[in-house]
Amino acid sequence: MPARPTHGHSPLITRITAALMALTFLVHVFMGGPEFHEPYQTVLDDPLLRAMAAVLWHAVSVVLAVLALGLWLLARRPDPALEAVISGVQLGFAGLFLWYGMVQLGSLMPMPQWMIFLALPVLTRLGQWQRQPAPLAAPAGGQ
Repeated sequence: MPARPTHGHSPLITRITAALMALTFLVHVFMGGPEFHEPYQTVLDDPLLRAMAAVLWHAVSVVLAVLALGLWLLARRPDPALEAVISGVQLGFAGLFLWYGMVQLGSLMPMPQWMIFLALPVLTRLGQWQRQPAPLAAPAGGQ
């Protein structure tokens, strides 16, 4: 079994993951806004529902931005608790897209966001795994 790179290894995979999360944030804001947020504001007649839809939309924007920042910090230094929280949120998002895609739409393809939210925790774990020091080998001769 090949030894894992040492702790000082460049966290390239985690940096790439942070960049992908930042890209996801930008897609949400600049492509999702016109496709989803603006229509919600047009079709919802109740001002309270419009306001709540806006709060929820922008709350997702905040979460995506914080996830990207968290991954950038994780690329700078290992933090298992931070990794667990980030991955937990992403897997939660993936689960929601999978569930509502199948239950309400009968297909996973109209909302493919589940793919990125499943891929990013895997990439994060791979990047962090590469940073962990390899276990010490037993001394020769069994001593």
